[in-house]
Amino acid sequence: MRWAPPRWTGTLAVRAAAFITVMCCALAALLGVLVHVSVTDQTVGQAREAALARLVRATEAYEAGDALGPGAAVDPPGLPGELRELAASGRRGTMVAEYRGRPTVWAAAPADGGRVLAVAVDHSQGERTIDGLDRAIVWSSALAIGATLLVGAFAVTRVTRRLHATARVARRISAGDLDARVDDPRAKDPTRPQDEVASVAVALDSMAASLQGRLLAERRFTADVAHELRTPLTGLHAAAELLPPGRPTELVRDRVAALRTLTEDLLEISRLDSGRERLETAPEELGALARRVVRGSGTDTRVEVVRDARVETDRRRLERVLGNLVANAHRHGRPPVVVTVEGPVITVRDHGGGYPAYLLAHGPQRFRTEGGATGHGLGLTIARGQAEVLGARLAFANPPDGGAQATLTLPDRP
Repeated sequence: MRWAPPRWTGTLAVRAAAFITVMCCALAALLGVLVHVSVTDQTVGQAREAALARLVRATEAYEAGDALGPGAAVDPPGLPGELRELAASGRRGTMVAEYRGRPTVWAAAPADGGRVLAVAVDHSQGERTIDGLDRAIVWSSALAIGATLLVGAFAVTRVTRRLHATARVARRISAGDLDARVDDPRAKDPTRPQDEVASVAVALDSMAASLQGRLLAERRFTADVAHELRTPLTGLHAAAELLPPGRPTELVRDRVAALRTLTEDLLEISRLDSGRERLETAPEELGALARRVVRGSGTDTRVEVVRDARVETDRRRLERVLGNLVANAHRHGRPPVVVTVEGPVITVRDHGGGYPAYLLAHGPQRFRTEGGATGHGLGLTIARGQAEVLGARLAFANPPDGGAQATLTLPDRP
């Protein structure tokens, strides 16, 4: 199985912090190695020069028969073998090695009789200097990395905070809040340089404003058309009532009634889209309300009250939602149609072919039907809109054993 990293590791802030940390560590390591090598070469070089200078003085004293001085001796026991062989071959040299548990710089030169004259110089101070420098490099690198990480995290967080704000506005617009805007302060100030986040914010605000303008124009057009149709339809309805009885008269009256219903539905959708609907709440018994809706529909619908509930809601709107769900179940499904009340949850189920796939995926869509079904697709759209006004949740599903089921969950308070 492939290991999946935690989701938080994919955020921009974490990735930026990891990148800054890795780059700072690499840079600190490179600079630390360069400084260490340079100082070590310089310190050891000075120690070698000091050892060679003492070797020269010891050689002069040896040739003059004087005392060799401290640290100088002929064939000392601690002299490294490689340096001994070098001096025995007739050349001078130096070497850093451990002698009696302490770092020592050796300098050796050939003496008479195949012997070796050597000088030992204590290098403990130089080693302590190098160790102190290494500790200073490590601590300063850690402080530099921490400071850089904090500054980088602060800078990245400012950018990601603006990106999160833009994403929240985009989600609000997607949820239907077309008044939401990012209003990035950087984008409003022309004297400040515009970065990519400001460009995205400006583009999102422009898109939201354009979308809002088009939707408002569409809503005004729908409301104006529906409103203007009411007067001629009222006249048509009055004229149809004056026609002599007969089949043609029934057809005319039926079509006029359908046009009036469509016009009223369009006006109701326009009011719902405007977002200015107000609730008129009162305590209601859901079982009695469901039975009243079924009686008013004139359909053969069974009501089952598993557990009755008394809720504070708008009776007219709730009756509208249930009435549309029951009518849709009879129009597009097959009997038996059952309305079940279980606490604040009301389900309306038929035993037909179920809801189409597009409705389950995206919800009701006005003027869209499938499978040769009649109607305009407005009943469920109105039911969903009125449910939103009530603060309720309306969900659609196809049960495994067939049919279609709409579930209305009412809130404790509207």
